[in-house]
Amino acid sequence: MRTPNARRACGLSLIELIVFIVIVSAAVVGVLAALSMATRSSVDPLIQKQALAIAEAVLEEVQLQPFSYCDPDDANAATALNAGSCATIVEAIGPEAGETRVNATTPFDNVNDYHGFGMSGGITNIAGSPISGLDGYAVSVTVAGQAIPAVGAGRAIPASDSLLITVTVTGPGNTSVSLHGYRARYAPNALP
Repeated sequence: MRTPNARRACGLSLIELIVFIVIVSAAVVGVLAALSMATRSSVDPLIQKQALAIAEAVLEEVQLQPFSYCDPDDANAATALNAGSCATIVEAIGPEAGETRVNATTPFDNVNDYHGFGMSGGITNIAGSPISGLDGYAVSVTVAGQAIPAVGAGRAIPASDSLLITVTVTGPGNTSVSLHGYRARYAPNALP
């Protein structure tokens, strides 16, 4: 003979089963939402790395340019010890008239020329050819005098002889990377 308590202990009621299904469903939805977010975010590291690679390449391109008192087209550019030693063209922040990054006859020829330079709607190589797959990226460059304080037994470098180069790359999904680099002037200057 069964007692009323024995009958209850034999299985689950319909209400208990529904509550169990609701709890498990909520847990599954939470796990799927987390996986979905992780999947969407997994593309971001690739975009971030590509933006960083672009910024490094442009910063290196700028830093490899000469940093002289005179424009490299000036007759005294390689020997000038100050701006007063230039024959005609004293180098200033920003490109000289007609100079562009990809102009074959008057290209950027000094670090200062890159101030205000930018690429939008895609990245191009130094010859001006677009690089496929980089349409969603843009670059901006600023160059400004920046003093470098003395470190250890070294000497400080004044702002007139040191430039801070900032390269900012923006990419898809509002990705933004900024790199900073310095370029110091050494006089007299060896020109390429």
